[in-house]
Order: sequence, then structure tokens, then C-alpha cells
Amino acid sequence: MGAMVTLEQVIVPPPAPGQKLDFRALFGDGAPVEMEIGSGKGGFLLRRARALPDRRFFGVEWANKYYRYAADRMVRWQVPNVRLMRTDAAHLVIHHLRPASLAVLHIYHPDPWPKKRHHKRRLIQGPFVAAATDALADGGRIAIQTDHAEYFEQIRRVLCDEPRLSEMAFDVPETEMINDRMETNFEIKYLREGRPIHQIAMVKVASARPCPVESQKRGMGHHGDSPAAS
Repeated sequence: MGAMVTLEQVIVPPPAPGQKLDFRALFGDGAPVEMEIGSGKGGFLLRRARALPDRRFFGVEWANKYYRYAADRMVRWQVPNVRLMRTDAAHLVIHHLRPASLAVLHIYHPDPWPKKRHHKRRLIQGPFVAAATDALADGGRIAIQTDHAEYFEQIRRVLCDEPRLSEMAFDVPETEMINDRMETNFEIKYLREGRPIHQIAMVKVASARPCPVESQKRGMGHHGDSPAAS
């Protein structure tokens, strides 16, 4: 992967109906793949891809201006191990990912759709979680972060209902956290506003353990809310 990185290399068109994504063809090797849904301006992907050059990173973003900005950013920094796609993330995960194709799925600050009549538009629902779990390799992880307490309750409930997932520590070294933070654009903004941050991580295992009852009642993962910062 020593050639010059171009925009054409970074940007990936959405798959055709019935087509499954082939990450080996996309990246040219069989290295572990991490996917971020809602990659925004690409700050998290850029930092993580540069820190972990032996991994491959696939970002999905719907907002065109952020998607284009992130792609330009990868070219400016000459990051060879990132690919970006503009498409509907839920549809992509449910219909176009191959089984056991992902090492990690990152979802940080998904749209909470706070009005009750819009809850059906939320990304984290049962069918999505089942498909995402299919796409994880054994031992693969899904990490989710949100500032919306009620949505976090739903997220945690749906994740804990998936029998192949078991809760794990969010801040494992591989998550590239900085002072207990992911440092996404949304997180930086919300912490400045004094909002609490809720985090949860799950691992795909052969026999999952039930989520801790105490944590479910608190509506938080093992580590609770990250401290708000100005």
C-alpha cells in the first residue's frame, strides 16, 4: 500500500442490489477490518488508521459535505488504509455485509431521533443489531456512545437482547481512547456543553453472559457516564 493515495481510491460506491461487500477486494488484503458508522469529518478514523496501519478502516457517512471532507482529509494525510462510502448505514449492514467480515463496529453519537413518533428511524434496533452481530467475527466488538440517556436505554436493551453478545469494558486499549474519551467531533461539542456521555461495548462470543442487572437499572455500562468537561 505504498502508492500515492487518491480520492478515487478512498471513495467507494454503494453496492448494487444483492451484492455483498468484499473487503479483501476493497483493500487488497485480508487484514482485520473496522467499520465506523457516522464517520462525519473523519477525525476518529484518521487518528485510528494512522495509529493502526496493519488494520483496515471502512467509514459510512450520509451527509455529503462531511463525507467529501473526510475523503479529502484521508488524501491530504495520505492514509492508505481507509475507505469511505456515502450510503444508508442500516440498509448496508442488513443487506450487504458478509458474515464474520468485521473485527470492530464503531457507532459514536448516532442520531437519537428524540421525538417518539420518530423512534422507528433510530439506527439501533433489533434487526440491525442481529445483522451487525452476523457481520462480526468471533471475538469481534461493537462499541456505541451517545449523549442521549433515553436512547442509551434502548440501545443497551437491544444489545443485551442479542444472545451472541456479551458486555465488556468500553475502554480497552484498542479503542484509542484519550483521557477516557473517543474525541469525536460530536463528543467534544457535547462535553463542552456539559452533557453526560453514555458508553457501552459488546463482544461476540459463543455463549454470552447476561448484562448486569444493576447496570440496566442505571441505564449505563460498566463504567457509567464519562465525566462532563468544559
